[in-house]
Amino acid sequence: MEYKVTLTAAEDAALSAVALSQQDWIEHAAKERARLATEEIVGLVVQKCLESNIAIPGSKDEMVTLAFEQGWVKSAAQRQAEFEAGMAARREAAAQQ
Repeated sequence: MEYKVTLTAAEDAALSAVALSQQDWIEHAAKERARLATEEIVGLVVQKCLESNIAIPGSKDEMVTLAFEQGWVKSAAQRQAEFEAGMAARREAAAQQ
C-alpha cells in the first residue's frame, strides 16, 4: 500500500529539526506501528488457534489475515462504527424512557 502525507511548510520545517529525512522518519513511524500491531495480532492468533485446535498459520501475514477473517481482530474503523451504533442505540433508548 502507498499512502500520501501532506505537511505544511511549518510542519515540514519542524520535522526537519528532529529527522535527517522527513520521508524516512514518516515511513519508519508507520512501519514500526504496523510491526507492533502485527506482533499483538500474532500473539492473539497463536492463543486462539491453540484454544480452538486450529493449525497455526506459517507466516505472520497469514496470521493477520486469519485474525481478521475469524473476527478476532477488527479495524479501528469497524470498532468506531460499532461504538457509534451502540451510543446511538443508548440515546434512542434513553429518549424513549
